[in-house]
Amino acid sequence: MSFKKIVVLFVFITFLSNCKTEDYATEIPQIIPAPNTLTINEGYFLLDSTIGIAYDDNFKISGDFLRKYLQKGSTIELTDSNDIQFKLDDTIENPEGYQLDIQPSAIIIKAKTDQGAFYAVQTLRQLLPPEFENGSFSEENLSIQCITITDAPEFQYRGMHLDVGRHMFSVDFIKQYIDALALLKMNTFHWHLTEDQGWRIEIKKYPKLQDIAAYRNETLIGHYSDQPHQFDGKRYGGFYTQEEVKAIVAYAQARHVTVIPEIELPGHAQAAISAYPNLGCTGEQVNVATKWGVFEHIYCSKEETFEFLEDVLDEVVTLFPSEYIHIGGDEAPKTNWKTCDQCQNRIKEEGLKDEHELQNYFITRIEKHLNSKGKKIIGWDEILEGGLAPNATVMSWRGTKGAIEAAKQKHNVIMTPTSHCYFDYYQSTNPNEPTAIGGFLPLEKVYNFNPIPSELSVRASKYILGAQGNIWTEYMPTEDQVEYMAFPRMFAMSEVVWSQNENKDYPDFIKRVEHFNKRLDVLDINYANHLYEIEGKLISKNNKNYYQLSTTLADKIIYYTTDGSPVNLLSSVYDKPIPIKENTKIIAAVFDTEKRLGSVFYETINYHKAVGATITINKTAHKSYSGSGPEGLINGILGSDSRYGDHQWLGFWGEDIEITIDLVEEIEVKSIETRFYNGNGQWIYAPNEVDIEFILDDGSRVTDKIKVENQENKTLANINYKFVTPKKLDIKVKTIILNIPNYGIIPDGKQGAGQKAWTFIDEIILN
Repeated sequence: MSFKKIVVLFVFITFLSNCKTEDYATEIPQIIPAPNTLTINEGYFLLDSTIGIAYDDNFKISGDFLRKYLQKGSTIELTDSNDIQFKLDDTIENPEGYQLDIQPSAIIIKAKTDQGAFYAVQTLRQLLPPEFENGSFSEENLSIQCITITDAPEFQYRGMHLDVGRHMFSVDFIKQYIDALALLKMNTFHWHLTEDQGWRIEIKKYPKLQDIAAYRNETLIGHYSDQPHQFDGKRYGGFYTQEEVKAIVAYAQARHVTVIPEIELPGHAQAAISAYPNLGCTGEQVNVATKWGVFEHIYCSKEETFEFLEDVLDEVVTLFPSEYIHIGGDEAPKTNWKTCDQCQNRIKEEGLKDEHELQNYFITRIEKHLNSKGKKIIGWDEILEGGLAPNATVMSWRGTKGAIEAAKQKHNVIMTPTSHCYFDYYQSTNPNEPTAIGGFLPLEKVYNFNPIPSELSVRASKYILGAQGNIWTEYMPTEDQVEYMAFPRMFAMSEVVWSQNENKDYPDFIKRVEHFNKRLDVLDINYANHLYEIEGKLISKNNKNYYQLSTTLADKIIYYTTDGSPVNLLSSVYDKPIPIKENTKIIAAVFDTEKRLGSVFYETINYHKAVGATITINKTAHKSYSGSGPEGLINGILGSDSRYGDHQWLGFWGEDIEITIDLVEEIEVKSIETRFYNGNGQWIYAPNEVDIEFILDDGSRVTDKIKVENQENKTLANINYKFVTPKKLDIKVKTIILNIPNYGIIPDGKQGAGQKAWTFIDEIILN
């Protein structure tokens, strides 16, 4: 790890004692998340059956954990001696901080709290061979390098989320998920328990939540954008009993992980309303949702609803000792509230301006009830609408705007923006990736996330408690797939919230991930391994175009072909950008000295007249969907037909955009092509029309308006404009300007109704 504070004092250590004498090369420990300071010292500590652990009740959880880990992980028998010592140190400022000092004669763990000592144990755990994880370490002893680590977390809230409403997972898997958090020094498990598609927690006072709300009749097959929708016809569901919940909470406490339950309100309530129709505004019987998205059946603001929710929360707070209860607050369409007599009367009686202030009333009332039970609330950033409840903590997911607003109002904030924290997004452009909701969030982008928005002052930034990764499970029906989407991005998030920002070094992090994957193998955790994948990029230099290949691990070799032949160890070695002068198909892969590592990379470059030109856009693409920047629209490379979040598509939220292409020289233009993504289920709408303007070589301008074929059941909308002069003469064009108006507000009855639509545009092709 590229710790700037690492001091290597010694390069070769000689094995002594009963070990065979040999040279032992010191290696920098590969720890995730990276500790603040690490000093490598001379010597080693010999772990064998003469060793014992000493700790008192101050360190019962951490000491018990280490004892069981060593005993179950190996054939080494521990004695009653004190070779591994836990010591209370009140001088350590951070209650989660620790010092781990491995000396030739002892391992000393110093901490102010058991929690700090527990994190020292997790660091020590990573210094041991992966075989300790499954009990397969069979050697009689083990030499552990002498080091001194002083460490503490950067943020107090370090979390991971898991949605069990869309798909449910076993109690054993939930415990394994918590184990992973503990290993990575994350301290919060956000458990999303209620949804439109299923209610997952037993509430004894309302048995229909278990009998009806916990089960849906069938589940959507494929992606929401696939038309027409198809279903599997199989009843699906279940719930966690209160005894199971208690067991999971206790299991987490034994690993210093706090479980925060989420009970969604006032939106995402269709499952509950299916069991108790009077909780909604219409009183009509509805089914538990069988597809994904946002639904209009939300809790009504009648007294009956508040009585229900307070009863539910009263049972919830007895199960979870956490300081916080998450109450959702997101994606609550106001359609039914607008036509509901009781909601409209509530607005008048309470002197509210509109339905947004009614939501604030709803959240504030629930907050007061939870405050009376000694709890605080967390809500998604929509709870800012209509005014923020007095003591609420905001979980900012729609970018950073909500976080900035809340922090300036002196409210605590947890950062989880879609741009960096949504692990249900694709993590690779590889076409073989399993179906995901959309978007594109590679490992490096997670790693480079800074939870402190740059717009905040030092004083306001103190209200940023930390960050978390979110796993929404619409497209994760199995536990294996949850793991695949979580790892290794969870590694990156753990380092975001634990390690000091100045110590971050992505190439070094990747090396540690490669090392850590061996531990995941032993733990039988399914993970995505994109370490050996290739990234490609078209670059222009001196009016010439080249294609640049790169891979994250610098010590690996890239081989490639450009003639369509398979790539192997006899192919060309990539050592400089590849010249591009015509249509080209590049095939490449990463190899070691013997075999291919990772998947094969394919790229087709369709060379056209705009490649290498200068392009500008009057608006900046959204952080989550920035593709390859404006240049990616004229690089000769088409984006995916089915994914709008890859390196080629650019996404803009609710904005009109103007794209200007200045050609290298005046050229004859016969046609211009482009396309828009039209995934209405994901709030993405192609524009209805595009204004196009040509500036000719003589300075004159030609304008036209193009209607866009925007069919609701098709996810792509194409433009193919033939440029013909009145006299059908070929003329030369210098500049092309595309004015693309946003679709506007999503209409009622559609996913995202009332929200601004997204515009996604792909390659602009000039022929």
